[in-house]
Amino acid sequence: MKAMGIKDIARLAGVSTATVSRALSNPDRVSDATRAQVMAVVQAHDYRANSQARSLRVQRTDTVLALVPNLGNPFFSEIIAGIQDSLAPAGVDLLVADTLTQQARRQSAVSHLQAARADGLICLDGALPADSLADLSTPAMRHRVVFACEWPIGRDFPSVRSDNRAGMQLAVAHLLEHGHRDFALLAGPPGNVLTRERLAGAREALAQAGIDLPESRIDGHSFEIADGFAAAARLMQGPKPPTAILCLSDQLAIGCMSGLGRMGISVPGDVSVIGFDDIALAAYSSPPLTTIRQDRRGLGRIAAQRLLDGLSGRTTDEAPAPRPTVLPITLVQRGSTARAKR
Repeated sequence: MKAMGIKDIARLAGVSTATVSRALSNPDRVSDATRAQVMAVVQAHDYRANSQARSLRVQRTDTVLALVPNLGNPFFSEIIAGIQDSLAPAGVDLLVADTLTQQARRQSAVSHLQAARADGLICLDGALPADSLADLSTPAMRHRVVFACEWPIGRDFPSVRSDNRAGMQLAVAHLLEHGHRDFALLAGPPGNVLTRERLAGAREALAQAGIDLPESRIDGHSFEIADGFAAAARLMQGPKPPTAILCLSDQLAIGCMSGLGRMGISVPGDVSVIGFDDIALAAYSSPPLTTIRQDRRGLGRIAAQRLLDGLSGRTTDEAPAPRPTVLPITLVQRGSTARAKR
């Protein structure tokens, strides 16, 4: 006896095959009466949907691709874990790829998505090439991409991010409360959206306190430990070195403290150092690092949920520019900051 198929269900229920497909795979998109009508036929004939065939019909693979700018960076691990928190209960698998590899192969984000046979994309890299961003901006991709942590400047993509400016303002306020007036700053990669936002937040807070941050007091070219270590000696040159160093990442701060220690400069006895991110290593550095904590796991969890909503048709963004989800930050005070001696 021939097995019953979706066309048979549609004929017996008096609806289209598309309606049957929606009733089985996305029931929220059909009325209660239509769903009950379809399910009555399904139950009466003991129909069992073939999940693989259904995926092909609706062009879904139940797989999401995450693009990460540097898989070796421990910062991203908690975000990836948060993405998994949302995808796993939905029965969606996660693939992870490094954008550095993608760019070396001259592979666009969309072609990478197609090669991976993934339904959607969570991108943690805000510096994708212009051609990739153009491909992602097409109507066909509108609900298939979400940016997390970083986002492309001047582009209207759904995104989930931390309140980076407020984070640096909180860091400055903490050091001002401890009597610091001589500041230096370790920045991240030039042009990076996090560098831009955090640097702007620090400058705004210092300006409100009547403190200038000259270019000679700004150093750093990446978020990496080695860059912080190398910059420490440069920042302490001159007749009046800073009493506080603002670092735009925890890795920069940990490297900077190591470099200062190599020079015999005490943290926080001589110089206070504050980071940003609250990576796992921050609590175990020497001294333990005062930092700005991002809810990285929550960031990944919410980004994945926004993508799932888009893929299922539950996204209700009517405006041309989807509003970003901005998560709050908190100050974590540890042993790397203290009152200024002068």
